[in-house]
Amino acid sequence: MDGSDQMPDGLRDAALSYCEAVYFAKADVFETLCHDRFQMTLVENGAATFWDKASYLERVRGREPFEAPARYEIIGTDAAGGEIARVHLTVDVPPVRYEDHLGFIRVDGAWKLLTKVFRVAGHVTGGTDE
Repeated sequence: MDGSDQMPDGLRDAALSYCEAVYFAKADVFETLCHDRFQMTLVENGAATFWDKASYLERVRGREPFEAPARYEIIGTDAAGGEIARVHLTVDVPPVRYEDHLGFIRVDGAWKLLTKVFRVAGHVTGGTDE
């Protein structure tokens, strides 16, 4: 399922860039895509762990990219006024599949990732779900 049919201009590209950057560990993409005030939150076992942009970039730089093809799915989107949008998706970071809720804002005509709230949605191995 691809819930991206009604995405505002540029939002689909931003969401796909995000997925590819996660899978292939492209910190340079996040440097541009993430707003300077970016905040990321992992929800796990009833607790929340937080990272800012610099911490997230460090995490991405600290791991190796995975082999192609990248595995992800845009589940749904919601946008308002051409200024704010939410993208719900899954992306594999083997051996884990994450479920992300991404909050975007439009800044100077470009979509910037402001918030990421995510959780572990399952596990994957060798291109198949467990």
